[in-house]
Amino acid sequence: MLELLDYEFMRRALLAALLVGCAAPLVGVFLVQRRLSLIGDGIGHVAFAGVAVGALTQTSPVWVALLAAVGAAVAIEVVRARGHTSADQALAIMFYGGIALGVVLMARAGSAAASMNSYLFGAITTTGTGDIVTFAVLALGVLVTVAVLRPRLFAVANDPEWSRAAGLPVLGLNIVLAVLTAVTVVVSMRVVGLLLISALMIVPNAAAQLVARSFRSAMTLAVLIGVTCAVGGVAGSFYLETPSGGTIVLAAIFVFALLAMLSAVRDAILARSHRFAEHHAHEHGDNCGHEPVEHDGHIDYLHDGHLHSPHGDHYDEHDPGGGHGAPPGHAPEHRPGARSTGVSA
Repeated sequence: MLELLDYEFMRRALLAALLVGCAAPLVGVFLVQRRLSLIGDGIGHVAFAGVAVGALTQTSPVWVALLAAVGAAVAIEVVRARGHTSADQALAIMFYGGIALGVVLMARAGSAAASMNSYLFGAITTTGTGDIVTFAVLALGVLVTVAVLRPRLFAVANDPEWSRAAGLPVLGLNIVLAVLTAVTVVVSMRVVGLLLISALMIVPNAAAQLVARSFRSAMTLAVLIGVTCAVGGVAGSFYLETPSGGTIVLAAIFVFALLAMLSAVRDAILARSHRFAEHHAHEHGDNCGHEPVEHDGHIDYLHDGHLHSPHGDHYDEHDPGGGHGAPPGHAPEHRPGARSTGVSA
């Protein structure tokens, strides 16, 4: 299995995948909060035009793509903030203009255009040492910026009006996020491809939000999913002889589908465990006269041969054998106003 490490190009590709797997979900989590899941696609199209300019002028495609992507990202954010046109129209202009310019310039690039597919869909064999150094510097910049500005970026993404009232520079922080998105697109284009990078920004975050219970845990889980799918996808593409970008994205979608199924099962179990509730005027608690019983990590109270567990505004009915169910003669119902203990059933 580790034979792929014998190849220098695979070691470079796996390192690049590690960088991409860390950076893309970190930026994508804020895009998801702002409901801008597709902006990575638009910036990718503009970066494609930058790559075409680099190929045509025989300059570094990576740096030209970075300049084009950052310029487009800042422009689109300023246009959105000033309200000259709606966000979807501005994104559409960026989508179509970028890809159209790239196609026109690619036709003029002659033999240099032969390598364009590696930027569009990713190609593990084309990642050179110079690319790794460049990508490492850019990825480190993304990680440091997110680490420093995470609370502010979250506040602006979650509630821009409150952030503005609190004195935060909303436009400035949105531009920072736009630049981070552009940098991430360029970092990822050799491994995932410009047409697929948005998926690695969004899908791990969508998967993480199915099971996480806080923003911090969702971000951490999204990065773990991103790294696993990026590194695993590159390794898998080596053995399966498939494009690295498509393999990475399919791996991320598989993880999303798996977590979605597990989440549905979990919700069904929780719903069943809360289906039955006991209604009576007595409130259980310390010195209530009923025997407390340790049950599955919490305290139930033995009442008329049944285990009652305080939960929110009602009591859940547990049978002494550890299952959940309504006792004979007791109809499932909820008692508004019952004492809430904060103990989960």
